[in-house]
Amino acid sequence: MNVYTAKFGLGASVLRLEDNALLKGEGRFTDDLKFEGVLHGYVLRSPVASGTFKINSVEAAREVPGVHLVLTAEDISHLPDLPPQALLPGEDGQKPVPHGIPLLCRERVRYVGDAVAFIVAESRALAQDAAELIDIDYEMDDAVIGAEAALAEGAPKVWPDLPSNAAVTYRMGDRAKAQAAFEKAAHVSRIEFINNRLVCNYMEPRSGVAEWKGDDEGFVLTTGTQGVHGFQGILAKDIFKIAPEKIRVLTFDVGGAFGPKSFVYREYPLIMEAARQLGRPVKWTADRTEHFLTDAQGRDNLSVAEMAMDENGRFLALRVRTKASFGAYISQFGPYIPYVGATMLTGVYDLPAVDIAVTCYYDNACPVDAYRGAGRPEAALLLEKLADQCARDLGLAADEIRRRNFVRPEQFPYKTVLGRSYDVGNFEQHLNAALEKAGWADFDTRLKASKSQGKIRGIGLATYIECCAFPGGEPVHLTLETDGTVTLDIGTQAGGQGHLTAYTQFVSDKLNLPPEKIKVRQGDTSRLSSGGGTGGSRSIPLGGVSAARAGEDLAKKIRKMAAEELEAAEADIEFDDGIARIAGTDRQVDFATLAGKAKQPEDLKGLGEFTAEECTYPNGTHICEVEIDPETGALEIVGYTVMDDFGVVVNPILLQGQVHGGIVQGIGQALTEGAVYAEDGQLLTASFMDYAMPRADNLPMFDWNGAHVPSTINPLGIKGAGEAGTIGATPAALNAVTDALYRAYGIGHIEMPTTPQRIWQAIQSAK
Repeated sequence: MNVYTAKFGLGASVLRLEDNALLKGEGRFTDDLKFEGVLHGYVLRSPVASGTFKINSVEAAREVPGVHLVLTAEDISHLPDLPPQALLPGEDGQKPVPHGIPLLCRERVRYVGDAVAFIVAESRALAQDAAELIDIDYEMDDAVIGAEAALAEGAPKVWPDLPSNAAVTYRMGDRAKAQAAFEKAAHVSRIEFINNRLVCNYMEPRSGVAEWKGDDEGFVLTTGTQGVHGFQGILAKDIFKIAPEKIRVLTFDVGGAFGPKSFVYREYPLIMEAARQLGRPVKWTADRTEHFLTDAQGRDNLSVAEMAMDENGRFLALRVRTKASFGAYISQFGPYIPYVGATMLTGVYDLPAVDIAVTCYYDNACPVDAYRGAGRPEAALLLEKLADQCARDLGLAADEIRRRNFVRPEQFPYKTVLGRSYDVGNFEQHLNAALEKAGWADFDTRLKASKSQGKIRGIGLATYIECCAFPGGEPVHLTLETDGTVTLDIGTQAGGQGHLTAYTQFVSDKLNLPPEKIKVRQGDTSRLSSGGGTGGSRSIPLGGVSAARAGEDLAKKIRKMAAEELEAAEADIEFDDGIARIAGTDRQVDFATLAGKAKQPEDLKGLGEFTAEECTYPNGTHICEVEIDPETGALEIVGYTVMDDFGVVVNPILLQGQVHGGIVQGIGQALTEGAVYAEDGQLLTASFMDYAMPRADNLPMFDWNGAHVPSTINPLGIKGAGEAGTIGATPAALNAVTDALYRAYGIGHIEMPTTPQRIWQAIQSAK
């Protein structure tokens, strides 16, 4: 009876159901969709990072045949700025001044790529040509880039109405208690480093098509999102001031998201307003340069961290001072990212005292917001880099310093001094398992082999923990259709993770249906009244549990209908491939027949919603091994081992894919990627010619393993995994490079990305 549950249910390695259509070119990405009478938009962007401007005339552009509309700030003065959604109060109890993002700039621009005009024409090329005819003058001001420049005394201010470029400072911990620990410490270790700025670079650049259906129906916006309901709410409430049901948001296939497709960017209200004025669909699609310049970027912190220890290397207190860039404006969730990251700065360690201050500042760069991991990678990098420095300073092995300071299994549930509540964990277990898999004890043998070839070698580890599946709910609606299939509606959004496959497994588990009889629908605000979207690894821990509960609800209703039809007890009804049968007999009725005989629509609906009250806490150990040619700085990753704790695993194949992708993004930050701005605010890494993405030939085969402890917070024991690979990979890779340089040359610090040039220069300086 349970053949389908065993093959397709929870825990099975079901192959991705969505790939067949994508491999055959049947995907529905926004830029591929056809709309009758569609016009095309182009954004004229500032070539300077800081300054005032004056548009003298747009008439030449408006008179170009085929140009339908030219908008400047004056033309859309009725539309407000995009407001921040996460203004948290700082140490003085005050929230930062809500400097949002203007749809089109008024007199002043604040970063290269800022929008100054919007042109709509019969084609994008025509709109772009017309944009060059706009008569505009710029008066450049001095720009500030990076923490040191932006926070220097007398620095030019990004926002002249503020006292300085410092927007807000968050403080956490007990300053006096930490200071007392430092005063009695036997040892203090210190690090200072830059958590480099990153460009997301999903495969599919952003795109949107807006339609105006008239005053009665309102707008339809089709675009790639991480959740349509969030877009609907912001656009309706904050921008157009209309009822949410007057804006329908549709998302079909999404070619990567990673956080930055959560946000309502200025181009979406612009194409909506243009569609309303013109009465025709208006489309905008970013090119790759626009993506580099304007899509929310990630990380960009400057941190100083110190650890106080006793004579045995036990951690007594952590002190951190971080400066985090907002960029030129406060992006949608910008203030929340460094804040939530700071709450995870105790990591897997039993830290009795902390003193943390995070100052967020403005500079003349693209706004910063959530990027895969959203604050937790920053915390893990700081803590794991510092743990290695502690080990070097005390002459301890990297694994030993961690063992001495782990939260122990008997301490769970464990509440950190920053208020995080860890329910379960066995950190030493996954550390030991990873060390054995990676051949940690035999490293010296491999080191000697590298030396014999004129190479240097290093091995680095990171033990991480993250918070995800943040408190909240995710409702699921299941419908038994008249043909006997089942449709699931949910407000999350797939961006390549495999939601179709995973949600199908939850439903198959409850109804014993094969995948071809289950349809998953996401990305339509008209189907559901609410949805939390995808982010923070919430889709499976929240949405999956809700899908399971909806499956149970629908199964109960189908059993009741089948029992009445077959004149049997509900407890005797079993399911098999769309058939309800009296167990042990041949008396049966199929789901389609039952659907046709339903007395009321509610009999065909299954509803489920799990509302989380606390985060889950995935954790694990990453170990990276590298070999470096000191003559060139060229680096090769020769081994990579992971031992993760994700609780109950829904689909091992999907999980492994998520971890692999996360590792690559984390390694990319450590070794190759980095957004670089010139002092005048020009982005020097605005293409793949200058911004080095990790490639397959940079990477080894990953040895991924699990030592899973089911969550006690989640009803199904699931912890979440979408961001974890990124969180563990960056510190593991950086620690490996540093280990190689320290063993060979006594170099204890190198900034990221650790490119061959940077490695070579460090070696030359050490020599």
